[in-house]
This record gives sequence, C-alpha cells and structure tokens, in this order.
Amino acid sequence: MASRDMVMGIFFLFQTVLGVLGNSALLCCFIISDFTGIKAKPTDLIVKHLTCSSIMVLLCKGIPQTMSAFGQTYFLDDFTCKLVFYFHRVARGVSLGSTSLLSVFQFITISPGNSKWAQLKVRIPRIVCSSLGVCWSLQLLVYAFIPIYTNDIRSLRNVTGVKEFEYCAVVNPGRVINILNGMLLTFNDVMFLGLMMWASGSMVFILIKHKQRVNHIHRSLSPRSSLETRATQSILTLVSTFVVFYVTSVVLTFYLSVIDVTFRWLSNANLAMSACFPAFSPFVLLRHYISVFRLCCVCSYQTTHCACVVREL
Repeated sequence: MASRDMVMGIFFLFQTVLGVLGNSALLCCFIISDFTGIKAKPTDLIVKHLTCSSIMVLLCKGIPQTMSAFGQTYFLDDFTCKLVFYFHRVARGVSLGSTSLLSVFQFITISPGNSKWAQLKVRIPRIVCSSLGVCWSLQLLVYAFIPIYTNDIRSLRNVTGVKEFEYCAVVNPGRVINILNGMLLTFNDVMFLGLMMWASGSMVFILIKHKQRVNHIHRSLSPRSSLETRATQSILTLVSTFVVFYVTSVVLTFYLSVIDVTFRWLSNANLAMSACFPAFSPFVLLRHYISVFRLCCVCSYQTTHCACVVREL
C-alpha cells in the first residue's frame, strides 16, 4: 500500500469517526433534553434531521472511501453501490435543505413584531414537519436517476464510457442527459442555497439594527434578547461554514463531471470537502446546546418555568 493511500485512509477514517461521534453527541443532547422535560423549540426538529442526514453522508461515503484507501477492492456489489450513491446524494440534499430551513425559520423567529414576517411566528410549529417532509420527498425524487446509472466495477469492466470511482462505477448516459441532470441538480442546490443566503443576510441586517437601537442601553438589555442574539450567531456560523465547504465541493463536482477521466486525488479532495460540513457542523451546534443544557440543569431543581424559558433559545 502506498504511503499516500495510507494517509488518505487515515484521514477519511478520522473524519468519519469524528463526525459520527459529534453528531451522535448532539442527538444525545436532544434525548436528554426530552427526558428531562425541557421545552423543545420547533427548530430543534430541523436540527435533528440535519444531524441524521449528516450521519448518513458520513457513513455512505466515509466507510467505503476508507476501505478503498486501505486497499480493499470489489467489496460492494451492484445493489450496495446503487444504495450507497443514492442515499449519499439524498442525505447531502437533505443536509442542504435542513440548513436552509433552519436559517429561514430562525430569521422569522427574530424578526421584529411590526414586520410582515411576525405573523408567521405562530405558524412555525405547524409548518416545520410539513417543510421537512417536502424536503425529504424532493431529494428522493431529484436523485431517483442515480441508481439507474450506478453499478459495481466488475459488471462494467468491459463497458466503454464508464467513470470509475474506486469501488463503484457510473455509466455515462450521454451528453444531453448529463446536461438535463446537471440543470436539475443545479436548480435544486441553488434554490436552497439562495434561501439560505437570503435568510442569513436578513438576520445580519436585523442584528445590526438591533445593536444600534440598544447600543445606549446595554446594561438594561434583557437576558432573552442576548440569548436570542447568541443563538442567531450560532446559526450564522453554521451557515457560513456550510457555504464555504459546499461551494468548494460544487466547483470540484462540476469539474469532475465535465472531464472525461477521473483523477483519484481530485475525487478524494471532492469527497473530503463534501464531508467536512457534516463532520464539523455538530461541534458548532454543540457549543450552544450544551450551554443551554447546563443552564437547565442548574435551574431544574427550581421551577419548571425556568427550564421552559431557557429552552426558548
């Protein structure tokens, strides 16, 4: 085994293990919160779906890529290849959609009471579930073509016009189909990314106006406003991290789709960048949720009202 393959195998293994542990710890925070009776926010359900989709992304690509880097070949059959490629792309799309929904609902939550978005605040608990359902259904439909063109390497060994990805292969359906698929996937990604950027920019604008408005009364600023500001800053950090990794991954994916050959190092770099957000995003959220959980533990022996107020972050 080459030393470069060993380094890549160790990197993918570290990235996968770190991401799965981080997302699992975040899920444990929600489980503990549910058992302790802490009032949940509607957006907590979105974070749960984001966490689950991140784990799917890491497992569907991290484990096969690690095994391939350590010298394993032909370890996936035709059905498993279709399954791995399909659910990796679906989970990636759900991760994008969940992050977009999270930023949009957070923007609606912190919008001023006299804005046109204020009337939607009371409707958020009722539309979160349906929004997530639409997100999952859309991604399942958009990427339905992937299993059609994905096979294991052994069955396509003597077929021309095939791109090999170390442990699986994809049949080239033709230039017209590639263009149509590319337009469909680009529209799907740009739609969610545009919503995310719009909501993030709106939140920044609201925070700046709020800071200017209360700049002269910092000492009398209520704790609730401060907590909402910190929660919104956590969402903005999450979105910024997502945009950096996602845009880089999109550029690499587009380049790999237009070239006739597949460079192994470029494919590895693309997979590493696409898995960076699922691996590191839980640690951005954990800082917020662990602080909330600690505060609730301190308040747990006092009144139920204290826990409910804290959980409204």
